Amino acid sequence: MGKNIELKSRLGDLAEARKILATLEARYVGCQEQIDTYFRVGQGRLKLRQINGLQAELIWYDRPDQPQARCSLYYRAPVANPETVKTVLAAALGIRGVVQKRREIFLWQNVRIHLDELPGMGTFLEFEAMLGPDQGEAEAQTQLAHLVQIFHIQSEDLLAGSYADLKEEKLPSR
Repeated sequence: MGKNIELKSRLGDLAEARKILATLEARYVGCQEQIDTYFRVGQGRLKLRQINGLQAELIWYDRPDQPQARCSLYYRAPVANPETVKTVLAAALGIRGVVQKRREIFLWQNVRIHLDELPGMGTFLEFEAMLGPDQGEAEAQTQLAHLVQIFHIQSEDLLAGSYADLKEEKLPSR
């Protein structure tokens, strides 16, 4: 099981975020076109993520729905036949929603920084501080608090739920 501390917010200016990432000397990892199909489950969230139409993984995660930085527990498994798996899970559990996004991925220390563009929903910024044997939750919380300041994130821009939740709520983009 993986564990991270994460935070998600609306993002008003992608170009400014990229400038901040450059000053942080964050390493650019790549850009992905992702399609996340969320399934109905009793606990946590389960999604099939298809990446660039070339690879896929099944991700289950559980975390509190709060706007502040929060601990997320997760499992990831590669999927060789995503369309077949999607059909089986849709029949067994039902589809909750589908989210498409373009994700730019950067790495700063042990923090994955995502610049996400979701058609019809807006642009978003996500931090995921990966926890491991040498990284505790308190240190990760401090890192994310530092990033919140550097990126000038306002409390009203923080998001409590997932992109699927946001899509269900049909909140207007800014």
